[in-house]
Amino acid sequence: MNKNSYFRGKSQINNMSKNSILNEKSLQFLETYLNNAAPTGYESEGQKLWMDYLKPYVDEFITDTYGTAVGVINPDAKFKVVIEGHADEISWYVNYITDNGLIHVIRNGGSDHMIAASKRVNIHTKKGIVKGVFGWPAIHTRDKSNEEHPKLENITIDVGCTSKEEVEKLGVHVGCVITYPDEFFVLNENKFVCRALDNRMGGFMIAEVARLLKENGKELDFGLYITNSVQEEIGLRGAEMITQRIQPDVAIVTDVCHDTTTPMIDKKKEGETKIGDGPVISYAPAVQNNLRELIIETAEKNSIPFQRLAASRMTGTDTDAFAYSNGGVASSLISLPLRYMHTTVEMVHRDDVENVIKLIYESLLQIKNGETFSYFE
Repeated sequence: MNKNSYFRGKSQINNMSKNSILNEKSLQFLETYLNNAAPTGYESEGQKLWMDYLKPYVDEFITDTYGTAVGVINPDAKFKVVIEGHADEISWYVNYITDNGLIHVIRNGGSDHMIAASKRVNIHTKKGIVKGVFGWPAIHTRDKSNEEHPKLENITIDVGCTSKEEVEKLGVHVGCVITYPDEFFVLNENKFVCRALDNRMGGFMIAEVARLLKENGKELDFGLYITNSVQEEIGLRGAEMITQRIQPDVAIVTDVCHDTTTPMIDKKKEGETKIGDGPVISYAPAVQNNLRELIIETAEKNSIPFQRLAASRMTGTDTDAFAYSNGGVASSLISLPLRYMHTTVEMVHRDDVENVIKLIYESLLQIKNGETFSYFE
């Protein structure tokens, strides 16, 4: 454990309600898991951390060729339920190195060019991490009558070299993946802040569901597949692959959605959801209505606050991949509201994290073995 860990040496009651379902071990895991880089296509080290934490709470693991990891409870059961998050984070690739040693990049996922300027970066090479910075011209030197904004074509990384050859001697080459080094911290006692909360929080929350099932002695009469998919950020690819492997009957997916109460967001377009107001339950064609209603009824029965969100055409999450696979899988989406998505200061409310965990946990206890969720029965 990092000796500078935010939670290290603090009691379980540290800045928490005495009724918190999160304990010190789980919070220390969350911090370690978040601080580890897991860019799309390079998720394996994070998956190892996740599986190591999950190991006491499952019967076995499944992994696939591209790195998706699944913890399984009751692997011999015919009826299969998935709870799922995705493991990858947005990043950059080295795309071109100039003769004077500056590095141009392309996206790996939905990386935001607008936040890049003046950010520190880690370039992952076979020789180890190479530090760099996204440079930007000083305010004094810019044309104030025609101010340019950061865009993919004009942002470059400086690693302190003066030639392409010098950069290459560091081990940097086209195709090296680039991440931000920003790490976990807490604001005002109950706001978790880090890069990659989208959707490392999902992997954390489904792992906590497995922990609670084990610690509370809950026996499920179906197979539960706790699934941490890779490559969501470039088109739901990990989920597309693993759903063919598992062939589930039901899938409850968790991801993040926008807090729309911060500046420059149009609620008439994006809807109204807010951190601290509870999990967000989605309405979309991919969301199976009967499964969604089971989740809503579960929330109401257990006094779990929740919000609603409508999605046009698709959810844009792994829900879509599961729903439209294997001839149709009853799927639903429970989202964690988040501020500042795809930045290095993504922010969620601790209460929402706990309530997403509770809602998934309680919903699983309501699902019956063999339930079809058919509209015609």
